[in-house]
Amino acid sequence: MALTLAQAALLSKDMLQRGVLEIITTSSTVLDRLPFETIEGNAFRYNIEGVLPAAAFRAVNAGYTESTGTTTQATESLVILGGDADVDRFLQQTRSDLNDQRAVQTAMKAKAVQAKFSDAFINGDTAVDANSFNGLKTRLTGAQVITTAGAAGAPILDTGAGTETNVFFDKLDELISIVPGVDVLYCNAAVLSKFGGAARRKTMYTTTLDSIGRSTVTYNGIPLVDVGNKADGTPIIPQTEVKGGSSVTSSIYAVNFGQSLGSVGVVGLTNGGMQVMDLGQLQTQPVFRTRIEWYPGLALFGPTPAARLTGVLAS
Repeated sequence: MALTLAQAALLSKDMLQRGVLEIITTSSTVLDRLPFETIEGNAFRYNIEGVLPAAAFRAVNAGYTESTGTTTQATESLVILGGDADVDRFLQQTRSDLNDQRAVQTAMKAKAVQAKFSDAFINGDTAVDANSFNGLKTRLTGAQVITTAGAAGAPILDTGAGTETNVFFDKLDELISIVPGVDVLYCNAAVLSKFGGAARRKTMYTTTLDSIGRSTVTYNGIPLVDVGNKADGTPIIPQTEVKGGSSVTSSIYAVNFGQSLGSVGVVGLTNGGMQVMDLGQLQTQPVFRTRIEWYPGLALFGPTPAARLTGVLAS
């Protein structure tokens, strides 16, 4: 059974590791939900269904024409993600009266790791960074990508004609319909704010509390959440995607999380979980070093474990 990092934190007996996992899951709307399955080795191979075999009705005393289906083998490799946090002995000694300086730097490094993973979860592209993994934007193609009807994008709020909001929600429903068992809808902060206004006008706006007590907007019971920002503060899902003549559109991603290897959905992969190491004082420098290192990967099982709606205008 796959475990989220929040569940792993509860099972950890290492207080340093547990603290890092708690920081990561409370600062990420991806890693607080994505289940991870532990695998052996550095890669996972699995079969993807291709063409189904034939089935037929037959008459009494007649036979069947034998046929077999086709499968394609896929491989998901683990990557290496992490970083070192150094604190000079002088700073640790003289500036830890209010906040432990090593704890502060370790927490910041943990947030940087979650931001890097969350960015790769959406935008990862091995053609751009060979050391990363392919994210949803790269993986989702063909029928898994729905585009809005407007030639230059579709606004969420009515802009005068009085029909734009209905058109947007029709497309959102289409997105949800092709992903069985949608667990979450990911967007950026600008889209989320406009969505709330549109949904209130259509009496489709509800809120609930997530697993760590954050207020969350839901649509038909599905959480709509801001996927967050990169480490530099820019949105992971930008409002600068191109649709027709517009370069100010965005996307919404519908995701179903799998619960184990092979189950339909998006599943994280790992070997050994997230490792947090206190390396102590370095011999080469008078600094204390903490290292966070993780071997994660991503797998998408089933025909449509996720889908993307493009051309969304935050207006």
